Amino acid sequence: MARGLRAMAGAWGPLQLLLLSLALPGSESRARWPPADCPGCERLWKVKEHTVYGHDSGLAMLRVNAEEFGSGAGAGAEAPHEADSRLGLMPGMAAPPFSLDTLDGRLSYPAVPERPDRSFIFQAFTNKSGFLECLWSSPASLVALVDGLPPHTHLVFMSFDDSAPRDVRWMKQQLIPVMEARLKNISRFKDFLSQLHFVPIPVYALGNWIPAIFYAWRCQQHNCGLAQIVFTSAELNMTVVAKRLDARYDWIMKGWSSLPYILRDGGDGCNISSRVKNAVAFISDEGNCSYFTKVNNMANSEALGVLVYVRLGRPLQDMNCRREECLTIINIPASIMHYQKDVIEALRNHAKVNVTFQHTPSPNFYFGIDKEGKLSESGWFLYPSFNFIVWQAQWFIYMKILNTKLQRPATIKNVFNDTVMQGDKGAVATVELPEDLYSYDHLELDASLSCPGTKDETCPHWDHTVQLYVCCMHSSSFCNLELGRWITPFRRRIGRWLTDVSPLLPLINTKQCTFTMKTAPWAMPWKPSLNLRFSKRSQSSSGYRSSLHPFKLLQLFTGGIFDKNYNKKYHPIKFVVPSSTKKVELYAVITGHGSDENGCGEFCVTSHHFVINGIFNNTRTFDDAGMPLGCANQVLNGVVPNEHGTWLYGRNGWCDGQDVAPWRKDVTKQVNMAGTNSIIYFGWFKGKDPNPKKNPGEITMYSYLVFYK
Repeated sequence: MARGLRAMAGAWGPLQLLLLSLALPGSESRARWPPADCPGCERLWKVKEHTVYGHDSGLAMLRVNAEEFGSGAGAGAEAPHEADSRLGLMPGMAAPPFSLDTLDGRLSYPAVPERPDRSFIFQAFTNKSGFLECLWSSPASLVALVDGLPPHTHLVFMSFDDSAPRDVRWMKQQLIPVMEARLKNISRFKDFLSQLHFVPIPVYALGNWIPAIFYAWRCQQHNCGLAQIVFTSAELNMTVVAKRLDARYDWIMKGWSSLPYILRDGGDGCNISSRVKNAVAFISDEGNCSYFTKVNNMANSEALGVLVYVRLGRPLQDMNCRREECLTIINIPASIMHYQKDVIEALRNHAKVNVTFQHTPSPNFYFGIDKEGKLSESGWFLYPSFNFIVWQAQWFIYMKILNTKLQRPATIKNVFNDTVMQGDKGAVATVELPEDLYSYDHLELDASLSCPGTKDETCPHWDHTVQLYVCCMHSSSFCNLELGRWITPFRRRIGRWLTDVSPLLPLINTKQCTFTMKTAPWAMPWKPSLNLRFSKRSQSSSGYRSSLHPFKLLQLFTGGIFDKNYNKKYHPIKFVVPSSTKKVELYAVITGHGSDENGCGEFCVTSHHFVINGIFNNTRTFDDAGMPLGCANQVLNGVVPNEHGTWLYGRNGWCDGQDVAPWRKDVTKQVNMAGTNSIIYFGWFKGKDPNPKKNPGEITMYSYLVFYK
């Protein structure tokens, strides 16, 4: 999302691309379907809202306190820091040593001799979770792990249950055939297996600090805790409680109520059934029809919801739509569960069966140790796939590379340090800059976003644009122009980015400047930190080799409402290249926000054209917008993984939880160094002027010509 109420009103694009990507094993590709129109885009805001608020938002959510689970067990949202402070273990702290007995020997941390490049992700299983069962049973999920796990990332698998020895052996057996099929080289197979550690001792019996993390770092919503179904009937000897897995979050957006429903037999769901009207349809996974057909038939039968039960011996499936199916709106909830003989017999005996839906808190299922040896949360898993483990592992790699870059020589000026940013004012600081300011050739923004508390749950719920403005001379036309731009993640506090804004050095033209960092004034507070990193071409180890210095800027075009009048306000700008110029560069920061019927500007593909001297068309096209994993594939480039929202797919020039990278284009050969030049801009949707029928989106843009000498 981004600026203004327009961004809050809906910022969505081609949902069917995302749904397609989540439907089939191997469908998470760059294939576009459909390539142009976006039927149903007007409902995409509901997907975003539904994801932020949680799949079980219709159920009464029990807020747990540590005392309810015994000493050190966990903290609820009302007091999120109590257990952490008592245990002394919080995200970002150094991980204590541990030793674990595994199926393949003893695992110790830190290793002797020490291996500093390793990271760890811990995952604890329980057979009480339908989500975890599907995570470990889905071929697509297991393939994602085998294909995507980075080297030097170690996974530690364990179980909460008394059946831990059997559980971890089953987990290993699930992975081995997939490894044999995907890792045909025996050396690769052995290397991969050495990254996996299966602990046959239940979590409660480990005798170290690891259980405290699982219990204290409690996770709410989005496949945390235990999703359950409760059956009651005079025909049943006792209340039956079964685990469930809800249909994919972005296909079925209707959640269950906490009120009781009547349950009725719907057969296999492959045909319309009048029996299920005004009741929850109880149907089998048998029959020659898809999950979509079953659920859609029950919706057309006026059922209030659907419960699919799998045949004996079959695991729970990730219920989803496929391709064109996803364009049909279904307004009833749906879940999948195991075969329950007593419930089925009661229905067949025409007994009245009531069903209610509940969510029981549980320990967290995941946490990590990054490559710096610091404890880390692992975020939210939107659907049962090991892709989310892979993305968290990639984040550890990104942070390791970033920390290496931060060791380069530089003159550092601190601007913000966990400063609260909220409201119209934002965060403001006046900073003394280096005495020899004009001797620096490179400027980087080292920015991070933290939250008021120590955990992700204290972070703002929504994504917003963050902009950094600088003013060095109040009388200058360059006062309060944008120096940097970021998009906040959904409820994660780990984001940190290093952005090269060297071409904008001419904006910083005095020894004292005021910096203002702002986001939507109604947003919950963030706590940004910001360092300015100045470096010189004489610093050979700085990583830069350019011998040119940016000495002048020509401000070009800004954005606006992306409607039929968008391009009418732009006119050619004439300019003369300053003497002594050796290089001319086009510099632009462009992002699209909001949502019309085409998903513009957040999810539609737009192109932006800067034409110099009527000949040279310099075009920036955001063709990742709407791609199923367009942003998930950018974790190694700084996208914060596993956010509490729809962070996965591409946006129009940006990603949730990432800095907005400037677009830079060398145009030296396109300009006349001795005479007058012209430049004009226009923005297109599908090769022509935008012309939305309702709710036009917005393009946020700053653009310059940069002159170097």
